[in-house]
Amino acid sequence: MKIIEVGTGYTSIPANMGAATEIVVEELSKSFQNKKINYEIFDVKDENRKKTNLKIREVNIPKCFRKKDTTLGILHKFKRVLYSLSLAKSLKKEIKFSKENLYIHFHNQYNMFFFLIMTSKKIRKRVHLFYTVHSYIWNNEWEKISSIIRKKYFQEVYSIKKADKVFVLNNITANHFINHLGIDEKRLVQIDNGVNTEIYKEINSNQEKFVFFQSGSVCERKNQLGAIKNLTKLLQDDERYKYLYAGGIIDSKYKDAIDTYVYNNNLKNKVEYVGELQPGEQINKFYNSAKAFIFPSTAEAFSLVILEAMSCGLPVIMNKKNILEVSDDLKKVILFYENQESFDNLIKNYILNEQERKKICKKSRDIAVKKYSWDVISNKYLNEFKNNN
Repeated sequence: MKIIEVGTGYTSIPANMGAATEIVVEELSKSFQNKKINYEIFDVKDENRKKTNLKIREVNIPKCFRKKDTTLGILHKFKRVLYSLSLAKSLKKEIKFSKENLYIHFHNQYNMFFFLIMTSKKIRKRVHLFYTVHSYIWNNEWEKISSIIRKKYFQEVYSIKKADKVFVLNNITANHFINHLGIDEKRLVQIDNGVNTEIYKEINSNQEKFVFFQSGSVCERKNQLGAIKNLTKLLQDDERYKYLYAGGIIDSKYKDAIDTYVYNNNLKNKVEYVGELQPGEQINKFYNSAKAFIFPSTAEAFSLVILEAMSCGLPVIMNKKNILEVSDDLKKVILFYENQESFDNLIKNYILNEQERKKICKKSRDIAVKKYSWDVISNKYLNEFKNNN
């Protein structure tokens, strides 16, 4: 048995930026390696790849397309196509010469779609094909997303229909596949994302200010401006309080709107953008500088940053308007708000109340370790791989 984890080509593995899917591939592979499971990552060629002991097979594309690209424009799409075509050739070669029972795990629609159209049914019958759906787009009402699915996610639909088994992050996605795409529910398995509890953990921090922290791409969906508006009065009334946010800027106009609001409300010294932080030790320091993690996002599939914050022993304050499904375990520690009044109440009763805050902090860390460590999550994947014979 050999598991092939397929990198998306968005950025190389190990990720040197907060690229969630690449982090999932990396952490799953680390766990397989620790368990002495035969695996290999197929990933885009990168001369500047971060040092790693992971087993990686590089897939070549023209050098001009190897640079990190977060704009998601036409050049990025062209890069995805080129990488996917080259990837398909590499995978076909591996299938042809390998004597192992191969389990190929895709995480991106471009990658699997082009593999499928470039590979005959005869070749595909020799391997087991798996696909994990990471996109947040499915986590919404069908009437709101059906036209978007037809235009932008037809490759994912094709991949889902051809995979031996499909992994989803929430029930809403699974129900769409069953009710609107005709996918047999026996081929669908819900497996949550995980967190590296050895990297994301509590460290000694002597911060004087009471910091609220948020991490995620700077854009309207992540709703940093909403968080600032909710915190405005608190930040204005007490000099100890501060809001920090991190993440790559993918919408410069939205960042300008944040800056304008901050300036107009005299919050220049209370709101700070700390840039795009590297996963691991760097961002862990910011989690540990905070008293609470703000999660005002309006749409997600399953957010890694929630688990990272919990693993660091932080309370998570979540926007209830986010359709994100939350397990019963997470409901025990996540604090939900739906308007300014409920936001203010939970800040007063659970965050500024140090005794209550510490109770939540301990529960958060405990749940992260027991339920969401990558060793726990990778076992779920392994069971599904082994059962697909």
